[in-house]
Amino acid sequence: MVSIPSFTGDADPFGGGDPYADYRTADFPFTHHADLADRRLGAGVIAANDEFFAERENMLKPQAAEFDPEHFGHKGKIMDGWETRRRRGVSAARPHPTDDDHDWALVRLGAPGVVRGIVVDTAHFRGNYPRAVSVQATSLAGSPSPEELLADDVTWATLVPRTAVGGHAANGFAVDAGQRFTHLRVNQHPDGGIARLRVYGEVAPDPEWLGVLGTFDLVALENGGQVEDASDRFYSPATNTIQPGRSRKMDDGWETRRRRDKGNDWIRYRLVEQSEIRAVAIDTAYLKGNSAGWAAVSLRDGERGEWAEVLPRTRLQPDTNHRFVLDAPAVGTHVRVDIYPDGGISRLRVFGSLTGEGTARLRARHHELGA
Repeated sequence: MVSIPSFTGDADPFGGGDPYADYRTADFPFTHHADLADRRLGAGVIAANDEFFAERENMLKPQAAEFDPEHFGHKGKIMDGWETRRRRGVSAARPHPTDDDHDWALVRLGAPGVVRGIVVDTAHFRGNYPRAVSVQATSLAGSPSPEELLADDVTWATLVPRTAVGGHAANGFAVDAGQRFTHLRVNQHPDGGIARLRVYGEVAPDPEWLGVLGTFDLVALENGGQVEDASDRFYSPATNTIQPGRSRKMDDGWETRRRRDKGNDWIRYRLVEQSEIRAVAIDTAYLKGNSAGWAAVSLRDGERGEWAEVLPRTRLQPDTNHRFVLDAPAVGTHVRVDIYPDGGISRLRVFGSLTGEGTARLRARHHELGA
């Protein structure tokens, strides 16, 4: 774990007004990576030892935590996060929990990957946040049950050692483990609440699974595709364009600000590995008065390869899924989508299959990551 700005100590009691007015955060160096704990990828909190006050699943909600000071239930204050009851000691003579007492939750990552950073967000937990947190990780094939994950023979690597955290703050931890993980164990010492968990990293797909699929979406986040750069992220992140499924609302795609010059906007992607591309789909779902007017798709092979246009500038319709079969299969590792002049797209799909060289490199990477 690399030391980065952290937030320790107490948060002030809520004094009314904007609950985020005194919220503490920072620009963490890893948030450009995908959130491997995104529910859209299939992530889930599959077990917890205690969730007396607030459900464990709240940690993976995509939106920021909400706070209603008047919202109480039969068990007490209802919080938008995961909150456990207060731990107690074993007797009147020893009323406090021991140093080893802690609560835990098991998180299944939406896509196995290499973790680069973790944010444990205690938003609105001011007097009820944990004193410290720790995060462990493991890699198990298939769909293991909580009992299988908690078995004695499962090895857990420490991503975040036991570290003090602050209340009503985004507590960030850079990670440099260099392994492929499928599950996390999030611990809070000794008890308390966590509003949100974000696990930033790089998807590391199983090459055997992709090989069995044959033809698949080579740029999909769940298959190991990445957004490398984009000209504009004003309204929404470019990574939305490679999320699973179709967009469900306007901000679930990529939309740029209005251009006032003669340029155009673009996104550059890295495919899972070198591939043979045969078809492309560009979706403008829910972008009705602000979809891109035209789009072109280019391909290059390698970091220094020359860009070659595989789909010439083509008119797009609002709120429409456009499908294009290429005139001839094309081999490459990177794709660039140029939109004209501005606006947005909701999804990009690039269909094809891995080349022999791409398969070999992906298998070597898989082995290096300990899978």
